[in-house]
Amino acid sequence: MDITELYAAHRLSLVRLAVLLVDDFASAEDVVQDAFAALARRPDAVRDPSKALAYLRVSVVNTARSALRRRRTARAYAPPHDLSPPSPEDSAVLAEEHREVIVALHRLAPRQREVLVLRYWSNLSEAEIAVTLGISQGTVKSTASRGLVALEKAMQAASTTPVSSGKEER
Repeated sequence: MDITELYAAHRLSLVRLAVLLVDDFASAEDVVQDAFAALARRPDAVRDPSKALAYLRVSVVNTARSALRRRRTARAYAPPHDLSPPSPEDSAVLAEEHREVIVALHRLAPRQREVLVLRYWSNLSEAEIAVTLGISQGTVKSTASRGLVALEKAMQAASTTPVSSGKEER
């Protein structure tokens, strides 16, 4: 298998495929170049020369997905508008709220804590959480639901706990 011959024969069709996936000619060319570069780095990745084109197609599709994922992440980023530092009062209130949430999170079952942190801190989808934890999407949904209920109860219990006056109540 000669990569130069593959490139000459199939580059254009692979670029067309990539354009349909990433909707941008420059990005499509980059995707195809990355696919060929990956094959050049690992020529033993394809044992059967007749399957080299199929390998390149899969590589183009996967690289296009990665490019779209990076593009989506970049577009979703919104820089903070208010760059002024918070007042000391704001910091104290926010810090106390964070401490309460963290304490309540640590009262949850480990699986519930993992699911909630991955969902609401890391912004992972249910499918991504399922893959990360090695569980089904249904388990992710039910665990998140139960975890939110438990977290809410823990937060309410923390907010209704009376401040001790030093005397023990019986």
